[in-house]
Amino acid sequence: FILIACVTGFGGGTLRDLLLGRTPVFWLRAPELLAVAAGVAVLVFFTAHLFYSRMRALLWADAVGLALYAVLGAEIALLAGASPWAAVLLGVMTASGGGILRDVICNEVPLILRREIYLTAAAAGAAAFVALRLEGVWREPAFIAGALTCFLIRAAALRRGWSLPAYRARPGRDYE
Repeated sequence: FILIACVTGFGGGTLRDLLLGRTPVFWLRAPELLAVAAGVAVLVFFTAHLFYSRMRALLWADAVGLALYAVLGAEIALLAGASPWAAVLLGVMTASGGGILRDVICNEVPLILRREIYLTAAAAGAAAFVALRLEGVWREPAFIAGALTCFLIRAAALRRGWSLPAYRARPGRDYE
């Protein structure tokens, strides 16, 4: 449980830091984060049965994390000197990378491979934050606006069942 919590919590940020050349990665510089992740894992282990719908609670908690980490990842990328487009992409990777790793380790189909609006929400939130910062908006209002953008899109998708069209494979072409 603790391993899965750490992979989920740190996977996307680790990927971001490695791509930005920020070593050691963030959680190696702040080992107290491991204690927080372990504590949360133990808490969830012993209290998850109290929730009537664990999956629903998990999806809403994940929506909050997605919003915060998309914007935080974009901010860290901007501060490291990444271009605006790269900052948005790194924000999306920060927000989703740990969940992808978790789902692969747990032999689940990752959320991003389903029809749900997930990465699109993260990209919208990160892009809103980056655009506002480039326009000179202070950090806190830009952060809140970006996180709310992401969360509200994801929340609407969860509440209303919104999804994007699925990719349909077509027969390949023969090229000579």
